Amino acid sequence: MSKNETTQVSSKDMFSKYQENMDKMFNSVKRSVPRYHQSSTNIQQELLQSFENMMDLSIVIQKEFVKKVGVASNIPTPMLHVIDVASEEFVKVTSIQNQIMLTTIDATQQNIKTFNDNVKSLADLNKNILQSWISTFTTKCN
Repeated sequence: MSKNETTQVSSKDMFSKYQENMDKMFNSVKRSVPRYHQSSTNIQQELLQSFENMMDLSIVIQKEFVKKVGVASNIPTPMLHVIDVASEEFVKVTSIQNQIMLTTIDATQQNIKTFNDNVKSLADLNKNILQSWISTFTTKCN
């Protein structure tokens, strides 16, 4: 093999090609993440707006029906208090649930970062072990 052929092989060895293709794939995925994030945010907002509209319209229709039929819609004061307390408790539970979810997401993200750091350390350790083996065997062979 000529020097020129050796240079061509080394510049296009399997590891370089593998790295090049891995970079392409990861870059493609990285470019799509913001679009997924925006799409999921948009669908959540649309869904929330849809439920809010549905509830508002339901209340309007029920109110109109009760008025036309002539049914009394007054609620005793103790019942109003129970409804208000139940609504407040729902808001509190939802707030706690959101805090738990955000804490869980943050912890998961930190665990992934720690895993990533450990992968780098493990790779460095393996590289040092490999270098030690190579230096031991090449010394004996020479």
